[in-house]
Amino acid sequence: MDEMFEHSKLFIFDLDGTLYEGTDHFDYYAERLLLDVAKENKEAFKSDYEKIKGGSHPVKIGKAYDVERDTVLTLDPFTLRVVKVEKWNGEKWTDEKRIDVYSNLVSFDFESMIAIGDGWWLPFVVAKHYGIKDCYPRYVETKEYMVTEKFELEEIPGVREGLMLLKESKKIVLVTNSDIDDVGRLLKELNLDEAFEHVVTSAKKPSRTVEIFKKLMKQYAVSPEEVVSIGDNFINEIAPAIQLGMKGIYIDPLEKELQHSQLKVVRSLGDLF
Repeated sequence: MDEMFEHSKLFIFDLDGTLYEGTDHFDYYAERLLLDVAKENKEAFKSDYEKIKGGSHPVKIGKAYDVERDTVLTLDPFTLRVVKVEKWNGEKWTDEKRIDVYSNLVSFDFESMIAIGDGWWLPFVVAKHYGIKDCYPRYVETKEYMVTEKFELEEIPGVREGLMLLKESKKIVLVTNSDIDDVGRLLKELNLDEAFEHVVTSAKKPSRTVEIFKKLMKQYAVSPEEVVSIGDNFINEIAPAIQLGMKGIYIDPLEKELQHSQLKVVRSLGDLF
């Protein structure tokens, strides 16, 4: 573990995309959502999703999507203020219009304002654009598929050993948006069901991230500088931590150049152990 975090006492981990990797489940989710799309929009849905995966669409991880205005928002990664607004087709708003409409910090609610923090939200946003009101049943189907023999979790070499070693001298907690049943199954599949001191499920990150982090700091009697948040979703796990004075380990396969004294960027959790 990097010496930057040597004197930290509490480590808060994310689950999806952090403790295991892979993208096949996102494609499966997209396929299930496609079933609910109107026939005349199915080809456009598939085309847009492929463009997004290929990086040739305004929708990207790290941005936000305003469902009501059908706009894609580029955010400052640390303050989460809107710095650019694009229509679905890539046409850019003027700065005057952006400032007029998005002058305040955006508030994420999972329905009308979507934080595109990881791969789960890419098919979700495309579905919303094409008029799907309720994506949750297809998400549940995908999570159920992920614990069948047809799906193979991409375990990260060294993670279990690293977590168990870390646990000997630090407090480690899991905070995830997944529900309790999914978490139990996934942790068992990953052989991590005894790794964590405490597990927070259905966390509703990012809207409740700060609240949860503050509760955990109080519970473990630690100051912000003694806490590290680790995850693959900058909006959900990293930006709120840094704003609170905590440290962050951002998992990004592309290793984007984000500079901050409280931040470390790695390609995979396995790189830490």
